[in-house]
Formats: sequence, structure tokens, C-alpha cells
Amino acid sequence: MSKKTNYSYIGIAFIILVFGIYFIPRIIDRISNDDVTRNESRSDQTKEKDAYTSDLIFIKNPDGSPKKVPDFSFTDHNGNTVTNKDYEGKVYVVEFFFTTCPTICPRMNRNLVQVQNAFKGFDNFGVASFTINPENDTPEVLKAYADNYGITNPNWHLMTGERDDIYKLANEGFYIYASENKEVEGGFEHSGNFALIDKNGFIRSRVIEGNPLIYYEGIISEEEQTDEDGKTQQITMLKEDIAKLLKE
Repeated sequence: MSKKTNYSYIGIAFIILVFGIYFIPRIIDRISNDDVTRNESRSDQTKEKDAYTSDLIFIKNPDGSPKKVPDFSFTDHNGNTVTNKDYEGKVYVVEFFFTTCPTICPRMNRNLVQVQNAFKGFDNFGVASFTINPENDTPEVLKAYADNYGITNPNWHLMTGERDDIYKLANEGFYIYASENKEVEGGFEHSGNFALIDKNGFIRSRVIEGNPLIYYEGIISEEEQTDEDGKTQQITMLKEDIAKLLKE
């Protein structure tokens, strides 16, 4: 091996030695002065920020665009005109019901009252309830119904209006089934599902085992947990997801 090569190795070793002498104390100094901890804190701050960004998906239209609540205008139980604009900036739940319903509606609205009570003090939370029997469910009837169930949230509107407009909103706007049927108990049939809407008017939901939930089962209470068919209650999920959207 030539002297020139030996000198090269000696030079490299000298540089490594100087590098270690110069930088290692500074690395130790950074650790002792909690620089690493500060980096971890920034990571924690990112995690905390992410916790306020929900993982809820947007329900999509057939063309792949996010599905938004269509424009609507109805009269509520206080005799006021309420439109989708009144819900802008609010997280809200949508249901379709009727006051003389002898089967699922009482259970649905008892569950919604529990949801209402869980979010007392949140000015940006509401409920939109649309009757599918507008001939009977006048504002006066809806008002009595609201009082009977303990509906107190000022952003919870029980609404009535033109039958065709309501049914179009249910069946086309939300794909939540509603129909008049004289053959069934009560004369009407409808879905017992709730839709969850974000502050920008988009329909949102969670994913369960890789599949979108889309709508929340509104009939089974948290106390029951399951029904006779073995279906599990989803009111707890609904509450959790409302809380997520309120933080967005």
C-alpha cells in the first residue's frame, strides 16, 4: 500500500475524530435541554389536532360527488318557516315520522330526545323532523307532540308542508323510504333511520368493517342494546359521530 493511501486513511480518521469531538457533546446537550421532548410535543400537538378532525365519510351521489341536503322550506311546530339555510353552521339529525304513528316513531323520538339532552348547551346542534302525514300534522299538532316528548332544543324543528315536497325530500333527497299505505298499521310506512348532517349540509357517516353505515338505526335504544332480531343499537354511534362533527 502506498504512503499516499496511508495518508488518506489517516486523514479520514482524523476528520471522523474531530466530527465526534465537535458534534457529540452538542447532541447530548440537545437531549439534556429537552429538544427531543419538544419534538415529541409537536407530534402530540399534531395528534391532538387530528383528534378534532373526524374520520367520518361523505355519503356520495351516483356520480361520486358528496351528497348534500337538498333545498327545502317548510313550516315548523312554532308556525315559523324553516329552510335548510337555518341549519347552516350546525350539525343536525334528520328523521321522517308522523305523530299518530303507533309503532316505531315513539321509540325514534324518545331516542332523539336522549341525543338532544346529551348535547345541551351546544348552540350548533339541531334536529330536523319531517312529518309524512301533513294533512293531520299541523303546526298545532306538532307543537303538542313536541311538548309531550320534552323537545326543548330551539334548533329542533318538527316540520310540515306539501305532501309531495316531503315525500320527494325523503325518497329522493335522502333515499329514506316513506310512503302512505292503508294496509299497514297507522296508514303509513317509513324507515326508522336517522341521517347525520355536517355544518356544511353534507350527509356524513362512519365506516364499519370496511362498509359505510350511511344511516343510523333510530329505533333501538341504548338501554335495549339489541332488538328481537339481534340488531344492535346505533344511538351511541350517533352521539359519538355528532361529537366528532361538532369539533370539525
